[in-house]
Amino acid sequence: MNNERKFSSRLGFILTAVGSAVGMANVWGFPYKFQDGGLIFLLFYLVFVSIFAYVGLSSEFAIGRRAETGTLGSYEYALNSKKNNEKHSFISRNIGFIPLIGSLFIAIGYAVIVTYVLKALVDSLSGELLVRNSKDWFESFSQKDYSVVFYHFIIIAVTLFTCLKGAHTIEKSNKIMMPAFFILFVIIAIYILSLPNALEGYKYMFRLDLDKLNLKTMVNAMGQAFFSLSVTGSGMIVCGSYLNRDEDIISVTKSTAIFDTLAALLSSCVIVPSVLVFGLDQAGGPGLLFEVLPTVLQNIKGGRIFAIILYTAVIFAGVSSLQNMFEVIVESIMHRFKKISRIKALTIIGLITFIVGVNMETINEWGPWMDLVSIYIIPIGASIGAITWFYFWKKEELLDEVNQGADKKVSLKWYRLGRYVYVPIAIILSILALVFKVTF
Repeated sequence: MNNERKFSSRLGFILTAVGSAVGMANVWGFPYKFQDGGLIFLLFYLVFVSIFAYVGLSSEFAIGRRAETGTLGSYEYALNSKKNNEKHSFISRNIGFIPLIGSLFIAIGYAVIVTYVLKALVDSLSGELLVRNSKDWFESFSQKDYSVVFYHFIIIAVTLFTCLKGAHTIEKSNKIMMPAFFILFVIIAIYILSLPNALEGYKYMFRLDLDKLNLKTMVNAMGQAFFSLSVTGSGMIVCGSYLNRDEDIISVTKSTAIFDTLAALLSSCVIVPSVLVFGLDQAGGPGLLFEVLPTVLQNIKGGRIFAIILYTAVIFAGVSSLQNMFEVIVESIMHRFKKISRIKALTIIGLITFIVGVNMETINEWGPWMDLVSIYIIPIGASIGAITWFYFWKKEELLDEVNQGADKKVSLKWYRLGRYVYVPIAIILSILALVFKVTF
């Protein structure tokens, strides 16, 4: 593999993996569920995120590094690992398209939300966000067709630019965006802590409410942990394909999970006390980011400055996740169609994302699209990935790859945890999504 296809440092890999994982699930999903479930939700979340990172995330990194390629090539490699010949079946060559399509579809919808964030940043800079009713402001563009086309183009163009040189430019950009995200959110969190009654918000967030010890809280924590880590059978594979063979997969997996959890907790420390201090209703999803938070910012001293900081940080989180979605698709296109260059592949993905996305810029069109992705495509793709790594990929190869470069080797206990705990949970989440229309 050439230098374009390797991370130059362990830190670069971790920041890129964290950038892929940290996104809207951390900013508006986790705080909402944490506020609702309190300490019981957090404890469930920590258990599940530990399991999913330890076996799920590490196995995706492992197959990517072993196959030295992304989604399509990794599934083909794993599904043929037990064969003694070079025949590749139709299923092994093409089943990877399911999670790959999931990456494309979520990228299309995700780009719309990051576009909204850029709109919020621009209006924070101009001051408009701070003087208008937040609901009216949000509806002025989220209910109007083609109202943010220019911002949409900018987000996609900037993200594509960071993917121009593959791992090289992705790593460089994440070395800037991820530290900036954490620093900016720490600044806001410190300020929020100084607000009157903010401590009451923290007490409420970390309350031990035994009534929340129920199936709903557990499922919320399970789904949040699973998708927050981006263990979708696609995105993290390409990160693994760029990982040097002397790196300890379990170690970098732990670092990724820790920083992803810190990002979620940091977001909660900003959002939950703010909502409670001003007596606003609980909200999740776009309503939290574009209606509730602007109301908070309008009512605090220096709100304009903090609005700029907040939305800049969220853009960094959004672009870093979108970057991974683009890269996994581009890498697979280049792997399958050898004559297509990176520039051409990026252009194709950029055009598809933009052309489809601009026709669903209103929240009423965006919502059903993201429900389609989160209910049907992503859970199925994640289950296919989990089953493939632990039931079809040769066990000895999986263990060998995870232990490559490791100071402390994993044993058959790790493999059994993946096969008999992680895989069933992935399947359960898929059933909950498909049968009961549960979204995560």
